[in-house]
Amino acid sequence: MSAKMILFVAAGGAAGSVARYLMMSLVGYFTQPGFPYATLAVNVIGGFILGCIIEILALSWSPGPEVRALVVIGVLGGFTTFSTFSMDLFYLFERSQYSAAGLYVAASVILSVIGLALGIMLWRQILS
Repeated sequence: MSAKMILFVAAGGAAGSVARYLMMSLVGYFTQPGFPYATLAVNVIGGFILGCIIEILALSWSPGPEVRALVVIGVLGGFTTFSTFSMDLFYLFERSQYSAAGLYVAASVILSVIGLALGIMLWRQILS
């Protein structure tokens, strides 16, 4: 792990985070509150972009590791981590690992919500 690689990931992460903010603001402007349309849009768009990038990298473009890290880990990681989840799930299905795929979905959703709830409860106790 080099300082150069970390800088590429950080730059991509900053760009991805700004893109996420802009996209969520745009979607929020056109939708009603009460359902997380903006988050859903970011996750779907991020998954689509990662799918495109995976195939482009596999078939026609071979950038260096820093550029790959900037785009895939940095930009898409800042934009949405759901894209990586989607990729992992796709490959489990592609390898016919259906039980593992189901477990991965259930564990990811349930444990992430539990982690979120525990963090909220912890800080509510600390700050109250």
